[in-house]
Amino acid sequence: ERMIEVKENGLILTQQQSSCVILKENGGEQTLPIIIGEYEAQSIALGLENIAPPRPITHDLLLNMLEAMDAKIERVIVTDLKNNTYFAIIQVKRKSRVYEIDARPSDAIALAVRQDIRIFVEEEVMQKGAYSADELQDIEERQIEAGNDRLERLKKDLQEAVEKELYEDAAKIRDEINKLESRQ
Repeated sequence: ERMIEVKENGLILTQQQSSCVILKENGGEQTLPIIIGEYEAQSIALGLENIAPPRPITHDLLLNMLEAMDAKIERVIVTDLKNNTYFAIIQVKRKSRVYEIDARPSDAIALAVRQDIRIFVEEEVMQKGAYSADELQDIEERQIEAGNDRLERLKKDLQEAVEKELYEDAAKIRDEINKLESRQ
């Protein structure tokens, strides 16, 4: 089965107020939007922003545990799409052995963005779920418009929320920032 390498290309909020992670084909046009949970969206956002919470949240904890056991994530792969649900595996290497661990794509991506781990999508999954650039543009154009000063204020609010460990607030602020940035 051929695999397509992708990179995390932003988080957006859908009209139904769900978080959606965008995976975009490296050097290509295919885009795979995956609806994910609020907590995972917030964790991915923290990873992308290189914001380290005062105490490790679950995805940081997992990476710390792997490191302590001298294991390393080789790559993550989105392997399947059944009934609108995506499936993934995390390939972990320890000594010379590679383990394949079942995961939700959102968790796999949250780990990947923290350590520049390569992300792949099975070709068949990409064919089933991919959006064209135009379809994605339409989604992004429905996002809310606002000015730069608001963006700066939100970024400051995000940092404060993380420092105070108010992760739900941080997630909401991050979603606002993403909405604004997707317009620019």
